[in-house]
Amino acid sequence: MKLAFSTLGVPGMPVPEVAELAVSAGYQGVELRGHPEEPVHPGLGAAERAAVVKEFERAGVEILTVAGYARAADVSVPDDAFREEMDGLLWLARDLGASYVRVFPGGGDEAGPEADATAARRLGAAAEVAADFGVRVLLETHDSHGTGAAAERVVAEVGHPQVGVLWDVMHTWRGSESPEVTRATLGPYLGYVQVKDIASAEDTTPLPLGAGVLPLRECLATLSGDTWVCWEYEKRWYEHAAALPPLLAPGRAHLEGLLAH
Repeated sequence: MKLAFSTLGVPGMPVPEVAELAVSAGYQGVELRGHPEEPVHPGLGAAERAAVVKEFERAGVEILTVAGYARAADVSVPDDAFREEMDGLLWLARDLGASYVRVFPGGGDEAGPEADATAARRLGAAAEVAADFGVRVLLETHDSHGTGAAAERVVAEVGHPQVGVLWDVMHTWRGSESPEVTRATLGPYLGYVQVKDIASAEDTTPLPLGAGVLPLRECLATLSGDTWVCWEYEKRWYEHAAALPPLLAPGRAHLEGLLAH
């Protein structure tokens, strides 16, 4: 198992500090939140992108993902606006050497066949650029497509190897989908897994790994040994949650312990 953490847990932290934190806590990679309020985002120039690459290369830390906010299934967003946003994320991922770009469904509460078709069409078009760049686009199990079954409907329709699924274990659990069913449903579409922990389906304040109710052991048991596992600690949205940096090393040890038994 290879471990990463999301910079969503350390909002605004400068790149050198993120790289140093990954090394000191024993993580091999990072998922970079690609939002304009963060140090790394599609608006960076060429020199700034090169500096980011150099910083992580110096630390020996892999840039796993550019975590974007494009909403593939949102029919209220024009196709050209989605494509422009996707292009920015894909170029950034290419320049940083990231393996993945994360997108959301964003299909709304009543997402149905139109949302699925919209997402599949848009992701299919993005796949051609992604293939040229050596990047894979991952649709996260989130919001309107929170289960593996819902995400699989979209990526199966796309039918392109450069489009897959990012498994967020909280959303599939809240959708009453068991880890075994999620993993079997996603099959070859699985890119990697985001882990986290929460107190309940109603209270999603981030907790240290192992302190909540999510079935982390069961999720990890379904994975092959070379799958990336990323801790997404949503500090950005929960101001009063504990700071992430002191939790990272114990979280890594917890995940390693779950895999060892």
